[in-house]
Amino acid sequence: MSLIGRRAEIGRVRDLLGAQGGKPRSLMLIGEAGAGKSGLLSEAAELARQSGARVLGARGEAAESRHPYALLHQLLYPLTPSLEELPDRERHTLETVLGVAAGDPPRQTPVGVAMLRLLTEVCRRRWCVLIVDDFQQVDPESRQVLIFVARRIGDVNVRVIVAGREPDDDWRDVQLPLLSLGPLSEPDAARLLDAQTRQPAARERLRLLRRARGNPSAIIEMAAAGDGERPRLTPWWGSMPAATQRLLLLAAADPELDDLATIMAAAGAGSDLGGWRPAEDAGLVTITDGRIAFTHPLIGVVLYRQATAQVRQRAHQDLAGALGQDPARCAWHLACASVGTDEGLAARLEDAATDAAWPDAARALQAAGDRSATPGSRARRYTGALTAADRAGDRLWVGELHSAITKMTDDPLLLGEAACGEGTALSLSSHQQESFRLVTAALRRLPTVRSPTGQALMSVLASVVFQWGCPEARRTLTSLMSREDDGPGRPGPSKEWRAIADLVAATADPVAVASPLPAQDRHPGLGKPLTGDAEATRLLAAGTAAWYADESDLCIHTYDRAFELLETRGGRGLRATCLIPLASALIDTGRWVRAEAVLREAADMATVHRLTRVRADAAALRAVLAALRGEDPPDLLWPSIRLRDNRATHAHLLRAAGLRADARGDHDEAFRQFHALWESPGGDPLHYRLSARSVVDLAMAARRTGHTGEAAAVLASVRTHAGARPTTMMSLLLHHAAALLEDSASAAESHFRLAVVNPAGEQWPHLRARARLDYAQWLRRRRRPSEARLLLAAAADTFDQLGARPLAGFAAAEMRASGRTFAPVGETSRHALESLTAQEQRIVRLAAQGLGNREIGEQLWLSPRTVGAHLYKVFPKLGVSKRHQLRDIVDGS
Repeated sequence: MSLIGRRAEIGRVRDLLGAQGGKPRSLMLIGEAGAGKSGLLSEAAELARQSGARVLGARGEAAESRHPYALLHQLLYPLTPSLEELPDRERHTLETVLGVAAGDPPRQTPVGVAMLRLLTEVCRRRWCVLIVDDFQQVDPESRQVLIFVARRIGDVNVRVIVAGREPDDDWRDVQLPLLSLGPLSEPDAARLLDAQTRQPAARERLRLLRRARGNPSAIIEMAAAGDGERPRLTPWWGSMPAATQRLLLLAAADPELDDLATIMAAAGAGSDLGGWRPAEDAGLVTITDGRIAFTHPLIGVVLYRQATAQVRQRAHQDLAGALGQDPARCAWHLACASVGTDEGLAARLEDAATDAAWPDAARALQAAGDRSATPGSRARRYTGALTAADRAGDRLWVGELHSAITKMTDDPLLLGEAACGEGTALSLSSHQQESFRLVTAALRRLPTVRSPTGQALMSVLASVVFQWGCPEARRTLTSLMSREDDGPGRPGPSKEWRAIADLVAATADPVAVASPLPAQDRHPGLGKPLTGDAEATRLLAAGTAAWYADESDLCIHTYDRAFELLETRGGRGLRATCLIPLASALIDTGRWVRAEAVLREAADMATVHRLTRVRADAAALRAVLAALRGEDPPDLLWPSIRLRDNRATHAHLLRAAGLRADARGDHDEAFRQFHALWESPGGDPLHYRLSARSVVDLAMAARRTGHTGEAAAVLASVRTHAGARPTTMMSLLLHHAAALLEDSASAAESHFRLAVVNPAGEQWPHLRARARLDYAQWLRRRRRPSEARLLLAAAADTFDQLGARPLAGFAAAEMRASGRTFAPVGETSRHALESLTAQEQRIVRLAAQGLGNREIGEQLWLSPRTVGAHLYKVFPKLGVSKRHQLRDIVDGS
C-alpha cells in the first residue's frame, strides 16, 4: 500500500529510530482496519535496515492467540544461536519459550528479564528494531512481556514498534507513546486513488472518495473492484441470520442514510433491535444514539455488491416506502429499483433535484435522463445534470456528460448550456484554446447572447480570455458582445446582463474601462438583489470584474456575499473559479492568514478534481506569500501545461520566481524573471493585466543590477497600456516605479509623494509601506532624516503587522541609521505605558477600546481637541503611528 499522505507519521518513525539520550524508544501505532499501519511498519523496517539495524518482525494471529508466547516465538526465534551467551537461568527460560527445551510456560516477569538480557547481548554487535503488527491479536503472555521490555529498554540500543487497532479494555493501559493513523485528507485520498491502475468511472470518482472516508484500504479495494464487480469477499456474510442480512443490506443500499428508525421501518422490524446483534458481535456495525454505521467503509460495498440484483431491487423499494417524507431520496431509491424508461419517475427525480445540493441534483437528473421516454427530454435532463455537476465541481463527470449530450441533440440552447460546464472544466484544467473554440462556437449558434445561456457562456468566455491573455481572443470577446448593442425596440438590459457586460468590459479593454462597476456593486445596500442562483452568479461576475479593475476590497466583499449563497447547495465548482482571484486580492490587502487558507483550499480542490491550472496558480501564489513573509520559498515546479495558452498562470509563476530570487539575494536572477513578464525590449506585456502589477518589482531589481534603461522602456510601455485613467492601484505602482528609475531629484520626489499621498492606497498595505520605505530611504540619503523617520515608522509598523520580516528588519535598520530605534508594536514594553501620566493613560485605554476623541472627552470632561493633543504627544512615546495599535499595547499590559 502506498504511503501517500503519511509524511508526518514517517517523520515520527524516523525520529524514533534516531532517538538518543532519554527520548522514547518505543511507539504504538493505532488506527482502524485499512488505515495503513502495516504499510507504515514496512516503511519503518526498510528505514531501520538502511540505518544498519537488525529487524525482528512478527504478526499477531487470531488462531495463535490462545497459545502462550506464540508471538515471542515468531519474534525471537532468529536469535536462538545467541542464547548460548546468556546465564543458565535466562537461557533455560527462553529455550522453554522458544520450544528448544521442554517444560511448562514460565511466568511473564522472568521471560521479560531474560528477553532484556538477550537483547542487551545481541545489540552489542548490532542494534535491533522489534516490529509487531496486529497487536490486538497477540497472545496475552507475549503482549505483557513486550510491554515489560518496551518500558525498560533504557540504554539498550533497541527500538520497539507495535501496531494494532484502537485499544480495547484488555490493553488500554499499555502506556506506550501513541501515534494514531487517522483517515487521509481529501487531497491525499485523491492522490492515492489516482495512483491506482484501475480508475472508477468519472461520475463515481468523488462518490468513491466519499464512501471510503479517507481509508487507504477501502480506496484501493474499491478502485480495484471497478463498477459492478465485487471487492474481496469475507466469510462472515453467509453465517449471519436472514433477518440480520436483510438489515445490513438495507444499510448498505444507501451509504448516506444512517437513521436507524428508517432502516428498521424499511425492514418491517418494528422496534426490536435483536436482528442487529450478530452484526454487532462480529464487529461489522456500531449503533449509537439512533444511528447505524459500518465499522469499515468497505463492508457496505461488499454487502451490496454480493447481493443479487433482485434482492437489491427489493431493498431499494423498501427504502423508498420508508422515505415518503423525503421526496428526493425516495425518488432516488425508486430509480435504483426500476428498469427501463418511466417518464413519471423521471419527472419525480427532476422535481427532487430542484432544491437538492448540487452533487445530489446531478445524480438525480442523470437518473431522470436515463428513464426519460424521449430523446429530447433525455438530452434536457442530462444537460441539467451537467450544469449541476459543474456547480458541484466534478469536472470529470462534466466531461463524461458533455460527450453524451453532444451525441443526443443539436439544440443550440442545450449545447450552449453543456458548453458552459465543459468550457469551465477545460479552462481550469489549462486547455484554454479548446475551451475558447467550444464556447465561441456555442455563442455563435445562439440567436442572442442576452439569453441566460448566452450570459453564462459570455461569463465563461471572459474567464478563458483573461487566463489565455491572447489579444486576438480579447477582440473576439468584444466582437461577440457588440452583437447585443441596444437598438430600437430592444428591451433594456437586465441586472444579470449588466453584470456580465461589466465583466466583459473589464476583461477586454483595460484602457477604456478603468473601473466598470455599477453603483449597486460598489454599495451593496443599493438595488434589490436577485433570487437564488441568479444573485450568486451576478455577484461572482461583479467580484471578478472588481479584481480585474484593481478594486481589491470590493472584490473580497463581493465574493464573500456570493460564497454565502453558494454554501447551501455545495457550489464548490463555482467557488473554484474564483479562489485564485480571491487569494490574490487577499494578499494585496494584507489579509495573509486568510489568503494562505484560501490557497490551501484551492490546492486541495485542484488535486481532488485534477485542475492543473488551479494547482499551478495556487503554488505560485503560495510562493509569493512565502517570499513576502521572508520564509524560504519552495522550489517552483513549473507545470507541464502549455504556458503560452495560460499567460495568467505564467505571469503568476514569473512573479513568484522573481520574488524567490530576490529573497535569496540573487538580484540578477530576479531581474531576469521580472523582465520576462514583458515579451520584447519595447515592453509588450506577457499578460495584458498581470504583468503591469510587477512593474515596481522590475524597477527595484533594475536599480540593483544596473538595468534601469531596460526597465524605463518597460515603464513607458506600461503607462501606454494603462491609458489616461489608470486604476488607483496602477497609478500608485506607476509613480513608485518612476521614482525608483528617475534621475532627476525633483521628479523622483514628486513621484514618491504621489505614490504615498493618496488615502485610497491604504487598502494595499504592503504596496503603501514599500513605497514609504523606498521614499524614506531616498530622503535619508539626501540627509533629510527627520522627514524619513515618520515614513520609516509607518512602514516598519505595517511590515511588522503583516509579518513581512525581511522588510520589517530593513525598515528598522533604516530607522537606526536615521538616529531613531523602532520597536514593533507587539514588543512595546508596558513600561512605556506606565511612564505616561494618569490622564494620558486613561485617554490611551479609552482610545484602545475604539472610542473617538469626542466620546473620550465626554467621559473625561475634556474637549475633543485636548484629547487629540494628548494622543499626538503619546504616540511617539509608545512607538506607534496609528490609533488601532494602542489596543496591542493595552492588551499586552
